[in-house]
Amino acid sequence: MKRNSVQQLTLSALLIAVGVLIPVVMPSIIIGPASFTLASHVPLFVAMFFSPRVATVVALGTAFGFLLTAPFIIALRALSHLVFAVLGAWYLQKWPNIVKQPSKFQLYNIVIAFIHATIEMLVVAAFFLLGGNTQVSYDGSMLMLLFGFIGIGGFLHSLIDYNIAFFVVNPLSKVYEIPVFKKAKRRIIGR
Repeated sequence: MKRNSVQQLTLSALLIAVGVLIPVVMPSIIIGPASFTLASHVPLFVAMFFSPRVATVVALGTAFGFLLTAPFIIALRALSHLVFAVLGAWYLQKWPNIVKQPSKFQLYNIVIAFIHATIEMLVVAAFFLLGGNTQVSYDGSMLMLLFGFIGIGGFLHSLIDYNIAFFVVNPLSKVYEIPVFKKAKRRIIGR
């Protein structure tokens, strides 16, 4: 049991480090509180294939990293990832076979992306409504910001990053024991 805890802690630390490093080295598009950095969610999505605990630690760790390196609203958005990460990791633990069924996995990806974008829209809306930035007016531009950039942009960003994470983790699962893939393999063999 202790060996597994040490492995999870080490994996979590590595994923947090990569999650904090990616925004520094990858290309980004920043439009107000909306920011799109290629692969920025990949470490968190990878964590979801291991366990809800690893996903929780990585979500909290990367949010703290963003608190130190990015504007406060970006850190709040990163903290909101805790919601979809825990839900998604829990779902993968309960129904691991989904990783072996591409169409069902993409449907799952769409649901996670929807939750992801919705939570981020709520965080950004609350931030502005509570006076987080007095330079933004609450007219059509705010709706475009929330639904266009944070909502639709975040949804698409999430879909892309989860597919990147899947394409990284899937081949690794053949040489490294990744819990969700191991469970899926056992269930398929057990049939």
